[in-house]
Amino acid sequence: MKELLVATGNRGKYLEIEALLRDAVETFYSLEDFPEIRKVEEDGATFEENAIKKGRSAALATGKPVIADDSGLEVDALDGAPGVHSARYGGQYAQDAQDSNDARNNQKLLQALAGVPAEKRGARFVCVLALCAPATLKGGERLFRGECAGRIAFAPKGADGFGYDPLFFHPPLGRTFAELDRDAKGRVSHRGEALKKLAAALPSLFSSLTSGEQPSSRRK
Repeated sequence: MKELLVATGNRGKYLEIEALLRDAVETFYSLEDFPEIRKVEEDGATFEENAIKKGRSAALATGKPVIADDSGLEVDALDGAPGVHSARYGGQYAQDAQDSNDARNNQKLLQALAGVPAEKRGARFVCVLALCAPATLKGGERLFRGECAGRIAFAPKGADGFGYDPLFFHPPLGRTFAELDRDAKGRVSHRGEALKKLAAALPSLFSSLTSGEQPSSRRK
């Protein structure tokens, strides 16, 4: 069976991933289906380290193929910050207040860029996806990276999306990510780019799991 566990607690990320992989996957699982999975501390120095750590942990706990995401925002004027600390840039997460966490992160970012002119507000979203198969399915890990360049707006705009989307202005479309619907965002976003690469690799992964061959470990 072509099944996949999407190991993220972020509902927005889960929906984006499901939408872009629905043609390649028959059955999706979320972390809500496996409440016994413990939260992984994202203490890696890179997006790659965090994604692999989350993917391995979920694959070991469930015995299912897993896709785990680590992503964030890198701002040129802040020397690449918030980077791997994007989710907690404004402080530790409240347990049940995603919207307030996003608002706090965005507010801190605007404060950090106060007085910085438009031409120096360049930024990029980065997404790294780890595709991990458990040892019971012969193991194997692959990494897929996507990036999207833009700049940080002076004020939030748009009601869709999540995280830093209201502040991330995408020049080719002349809008922030929060002004795009899910399909439009998926065509240009960092996560969309990484997912396209992953989707191309899924048929060989599912084929190898069915045949018992060991998937290769590599990065794209």
